[in-house]
Amino acid sequence: MFGETGRKYTSTEMREVKAIQQLRHIGLVEGTSTLLLLFVAMPLKYAAGMPMAVSIVGMIHGILFTLYCVGLVRVSLMQKRSFGWSTIVFIAAIIPFGPFVLDRGLRREEETLRKSIDVKTFVPIKTG
Repeated sequence: MFGETGRKYTSTEMREVKAIQQLRHIGLVEGTSTLLLLFVAMPLKYAAGMPMAVSIVGMIHGILFTLYCVGLVRVSLMQKRSFGWSTIVFIAAIIPFGPFVLDRGLRREEETLRKSIDVKTFVPIKTG
């Protein structure tokens, strides 16, 4: 992938950008599964007598939550994040709508990381 300056990112820089991007994406999917579990599957189980809905959506949600946790650990270690930052990101996954609120900040961090990579690699052209 190319930066704004036309220079290719190094593999380390690209891994950092990809890690936070993947955390954002899995967070949105995991957040959606939480809402489906709470507002679709649970009512189907208790109001319509369809316990299979919770079994299916619950299993999918569990897998997605595990992937989210793996992504969180990956970003935390790769970018040397604080325990406090990691705790906030983890708690956001537990709270309904949390991943959607958190996504805005993670998107900003991803853009800042991309820009800082581009700024570091920018070399002005001397004229005259």
